[in-house]
Amino acid sequence: MALTTQHRTGPATDRSVERAADRTPRQAADAAPPRPTGRRDTDGMAVASFVCGLLGLLVLNIFLGPTAIVLAGLALHRGTARKGRALLGLGLGVADLAVLAALVAMDGTVSWGLAG
Repeated sequence: MALTTQHRTGPATDRSVERAADRTPRQAADAAPPRPTGRRDTDGMAVASFVCGLLGLLVLNIFLGPTAIVLAGLALHRGTARKGRALLGLGLGVADLAVLAALVAMDGTVSWGLAG
């Protein structure tokens, strides 16, 4: 009975391939597949921008207006699929600040309410 040996080829037997345990954490992070771009995150930012801008027309426009502008800018910069929603949030954020400026010019205070 003759013993035969099989020669295996491939990346598992190649000596140039390092084992995962031999890699430093930096090398392991560099070798890891890239994380998806986070399309859901940017879509959520676009929707949050729209909601903040819409709510800012009614209450807390001094905070919600700039928040809507920043979220819309980030969503557009990162390439959201909901560009229309982000642009609408951007427009509403600017409108929040315009309403605030008009109300400050009318009565000279930064605070206002729905009752006037």
